[in-house]
Amino acid sequence: MDKEKAINQAEKSCIEHGGKLTPKRKVVLELLLENAHPQSAYELADLYQQKLGEKIPAMSVYRMLEFLIEQGLVHKLASTNKFLACSHITCTHKHETPQFLICDNCQSVSEVGVDTKLIEALEKSIQQNHFQLSSPQLELHGLCEHCQQQ
Repeated sequence: MDKEKAINQAEKSCIEHGGKLTPKRKVVLELLLENAHPQSAYELADLYQQKLGEKIPAMSVYRMLEFLIEQGLVHKLASTNKFLACSHITCTHKHETPQFLICDNCQSVSEVGVDTKLIEALEKSIQQNHFQLSSPQLELHGLCEHCQQQ
């Protein structure tokens, strides 16, 4: 993904939703866009310090990440408590429910969309069992193609 294009789109998206991509939020998003693997808030705080020579508390990073998640720019992987930039920041189409394929060996993550009909069927089944779903995001663990061949 073109980082500059993603940042420009993120800034426009924030403005459209009544938010602002502040300089610090922008750096956190850039760090996620620059890294192939998901990062924890503590890892991002370290990377932030390396990039700008300025310390930032992990709690501040968590607040920035919350904002970026609300804006649809970042995803949180609940199973690992790590964060990654949405791979669809520059897309203009309606996004499907994200599904993350997480490699347990190399920690790479692929974001793929789940067919809307499949999610609707899943949600219907869940409702029929009197359960309220808080998030339809799916995280599947296994081995990526590269690690399977090793």
